[in-house]
Amino acid sequence: MLTVKDLKDLKGKRVYVRVDFNVPQKNGVIRDNNRIKAALPTILELTGKGARVILMSHLGKIKWKEPDPAKIEEMKKANDMAPVAKALQELVPDVRVSFCPVTRGEELTKAVEALNDGEILLVQNTRYEKGEEKNDPELAKIWADLADVYVMDAFGSAHRAHASTVGVPTLLKEEGKPVALGYLMIKEVENLTRCVEVAPEDRPYVAILGGFKVSDKIKVIETLLKKCDKILIGGAMAFTFVKALGGKVGNSPVEDDQLDYAKRCYTEANGRIVIPVDSVITDNFEEVEGRTIKTVSLLEGIPDGFQGVDIGPETEKIYKEQIKKALMVFWNGPMGVFEQKEFQSGTKAVCEAAAEIKGKAFTVIGGGDSASAVKQFGYKNDFSHVSTGGGASLEMIENDGHLPGVDVLR
Repeated sequence: MLTVKDLKDLKGKRVYVRVDFNVPQKNGVIRDNNRIKAALPTILELTGKGARVILMSHLGKIKWKEPDPAKIEEMKKANDMAPVAKALQELVPDVRVSFCPVTRGEELTKAVEALNDGEILLVQNTRYEKGEEKNDPELAKIWADLADVYVMDAFGSAHRAHASTVGVPTLLKEEGKPVALGYLMIKEVENLTRCVEVAPEDRPYVAILGGFKVSDKIKVIETLLKKCDKILIGGAMAFTFVKALGGKVGNSPVEDDQLDYAKRCYTEANGRIVIPVDSVITDNFEEVEGRTIKTVSLLEGIPDGFQGVDIGPETEKIYKEQIKKALMVFWNGPMGVFEQKEFQSGTKAVCEAAAEIKGKAFTVIGGGDSASAVKQFGYKNDFSHVSTGGGASLEMIENDGHLPGVDVLR
C-alpha cells in the first residue's frame, strides 16, 4: 500500500482526505478536539507539499428512516461541521481553512476551484447524503471527480464500506490515480496487524475482553482463541459464562441465548479462557445513598436482587499475574462499570498490570470504552498503542487484518 510519505509532486494537486472528525460537540462548541489533532500530521504533510487539501468526515448520525423531514433537518443542524472547521483553523493558524456547507453541486465545485496550493477545504458532513452509508456509486463519482489523489486517515470509519471510505478510492484507482494511507492509518494498521500476525517473540499473548454482551464479541473470541495463549473475560459478558458453567448470577445481565455457546467455547478452550472467581455486587445500579455494595465469591454465587458490577479482588490478582507474564496484550472492554468510582477497581487493576510491563511487552487498547478508561485514569501513555476506533479495531482482529477501508487501498 502507498502511504502519505510516498506521495510526490503534490503541488497544485487536489487531495481528498477522509478524516475522522466525529468529535463530541454541543451547541456548536467542540468538547474534545483530539480526533482533529490526530489528523494534523497527515494534513500538514500534504499542505507542506503544496497540495490543495479537501477534507471529508462524518459527524454524528442522520436517521434517514425518520418520516418527518423537519426532524431530519434538526439532526443535520445538530451535526453541522461548521464548528469543526473553526476548531481546525485554530489548530493550524498558519494555513487557510475554508468551509463548504454543502456536499455536492456548484457551491462545492467552486469552493474546490477556489483552493490555492497549501490550503484546506473542509466539506460538510458526509452523512448529510443519504447515499453515503449505502456506498451510492453516483455520490462516490461526484466526490471522486473533485480529486487527483485519495488519502484515507479515518481508522474509526475503515470498517464501513461507505461512499467516502470505499466508493471514492475504488473509482480513483480505476482512473489510475494514487490512493494512500495517512499517518494515523499507518500507525493503526501496523500495530493491529501485529496483534493478528503473532510472532513467536510476542508470546505469551494475552487478550482481555470486557463489555456488555458475549454476542458482540463472538467473532473476536473465536479469532483470538486461534492466536492467544490466554483470554481474560470481564465486564457484564462474564456472567453469561458464569451462568453457562452452573454459577448463580442473581440479577446480573445474561444472554440466555448464548449460554450453550459460552459453555462450549469455555470447554473447547482447554483452560485458555479465564473467567472471574469473585465479583463486586450491588442491589442498586443507580448512584443512590444507602445502596449495598459488597464482594462475593462466584463459587457461592450472587444472591437474588443483586448484580455484578466489577471483578473482585481475587480475580484482579489472577488477571494481574496473567498480564505480568505476557509479552503482548490486546484489551477491549472494561472490567466493570468504571463510570462509577465504586466499580473502577477491576479496570484500574488491568491498567496497573499493563503499566508494570511497559517496555517489556507490546500492549494495545482496542479503542472504545477501554480507551476512555485508560485516558480517564491517566494510563494512556503506558500502552504501546491506543486505537482510535473501537469497532474498527475489533473488526480488524476478527477478520485477520482485513477492513473495507484498508483493503481498497491495497
